Amino acid sequence: MTALLLLQEAAHGEGGFTPFSINTGLIFWTVIVFLLLLAFLWKLGWPALLKSVEERERRIQQQLDEAARAQAESARLLEEHKRMVAAARSEAQEMVAKAKTLAEKERETLLATARHEYEQLLARARKDIEAEKEKAILELRREAVDLSIAAASKLIEAKLDTEANRRLVTEYLATLGRPQ
Repeated sequence: MTALLLLQEAAHGEGGFTPFSINTGLIFWTVIVFLLLLAFLWKLGWPALLKSVEERERRIQQQLDEAARAQAESARLLEEHKRMVAAARSEAQEMVAKAKTLAEKERETLLATARHEYEQLLARARKDIEAEKEKAILELRREAVDLSIAAASKLIEAKLDTEANRRLVTEYLATLGRPQ
């Protein structure tokens, strides 16, 4: 439309068009077109633009709220995780302490059992030694009796003096060590 007005002015020959010349008709129609365009945009474009901006603002606020909730949730989860780790540590330490206590009790039980078995074995060995000692003493007594009887019978047969009795017992004892 502006180009059409310029052509008309050039055709009328009004001194020519310069960039600094003022054309009131052009200004009037430009203002009218601007106002019509502004009214049209105000009626149709501005609400859509405003609605779009408000929608974007609402989405951004929603995302900020979600980020704040997510941050609060992550902080809560972190605290819960820390509590769980602390509980697991304390439980593990408690289990280790229980295991040590149980191992110590088991060690004491095993030591007591070993001592008891050792004492039983020692008592049995002493009893066996005592029995063997008694057997050996009985055997020695039997041998002494046999030796005494044998020596007495030799003495009775020979009716010898004390020198001869000593010699006879010595010879008899010497014959005992030899195989018969």
